[in-house]
Amino acid sequence: MKKKMQGFHAPFLLLCAIFHVATSITDGLLPNGNFEQGPNSKDLNGTIIRAARAIPQWEVSGFVEYIPSGHKQGDMLLVVPEGSYAVRLGNEAFIRQTLLLTPSLRYSLSFSAARTCAQSERLNISVTPFSSLLPIQTTYSSNGWDSYAWAFLAKQSTVHLVIHNPGVDDDPACGPLIDAVAIRTLYPPRPTNKNILKNAGFEEGPIFLPHASWGIIIPPNIEDDHSALPAWKIVSLKAVKYIDTAHFAVGEGRRAVELVAGRESAIAQTVRTLVGRAYALTFAVGDARDGCVGSMVVEAFAARSSVKIPYESKGKGGYKRAVLRFTAVGERTNVVFQSSFYHTRDDGALCGPVIDDLLLVSVRAGPARISHRL
Repeated sequence: MKKKMQGFHAPFLLLCAIFHVATSITDGLLPNGNFEQGPNSKDLNGTIIRAARAIPQWEVSGFVEYIPSGHKQGDMLLVVPEGSYAVRLGNEAFIRQTLLLTPSLRYSLSFSAARTCAQSERLNISVTPFSSLLPIQTTYSSNGWDSYAWAFLAKQSTVHLVIHNPGVDDDPACGPLIDAVAIRTLYPPRPTNKNILKNAGFEEGPIFLPHASWGIIIPPNIEDDHSALPAWKIVSLKAVKYIDTAHFAVGEGRRAVELVAGRESAIAQTVRTLVGRAYALTFAVGDARDGCVGSMVVEAFAARSSVKIPYESKGKGGYKRAVLRFTAVGERTNVVFQSSFYHTRDDGALCGPVIDDLLLVSVRAGPARISHRL
């Protein structure tokens, strides 16, 4: 290894003189992940960035703007969620950063994005060699900003993170705003002798951004090969929202899942079961204390059984417990949760019931545990 490095010593120094050196990554914001370190004035033409490496730690390509909070675009005032600055990606523009990761570990990226004027904006997120196209036309918050999570498996130690706007809008300034790019290592949860479900309280998941009080949107698995919510898949057309106790009410622990898109918002986990064995699935249903008011219903499915749990939400927090009993008909059983209806808050933001504190046991193995939790 040392001989190989000696052979590339001079070219490596040359590359370091030309490019930013990759930074060894720890959990949290990426180096200059909130874009607070900005370009020199000579590298700006108004808000337009003129040099590929004008933003410290980042490379930009195409029509990229450096947007201060409070910048006006027509009648619209642009707000920045993290700090004072964000970047805007015009047609086919991208930002890129080189990261040093640990191969074979899973990571989750979190970032905030807001569309400006185009209705069908999308973002192509890639980390060598994976990529996914995330639609951002659905707005889940009231201020226009949403925070998203995207997960991947590190295949090599040095990778390139690219956030790319593939749009071809007539006005390049209609591209999405990007801010607060962060990363977290994901560790695979395992079942225990007390719970067949893994990550049953949703405690393992993407990092929450410091000032993103609206939660984290986890896209459906049709757009995300590796779920940012370990052990769970989003098996629907729309996303689910990952919430925490810092900004929302959760049933137990620090984190939970809000089903924000009715029947188009569903999560599932496949578990090992014994054919003919009886099981009991208990869980908490409630609201996130986010002003989501109305008659909610959570549906749970397992094997050939299902249950509908009504919950009358006043939008101020609160939970009730529920149980689904079923008999396994196969060696693997899908456990699925979804919301029956769409809900919106008074400000128009999508919302819905929250599920948390799940427990799946063989009835023969754990009736005392079930009755205690109910």
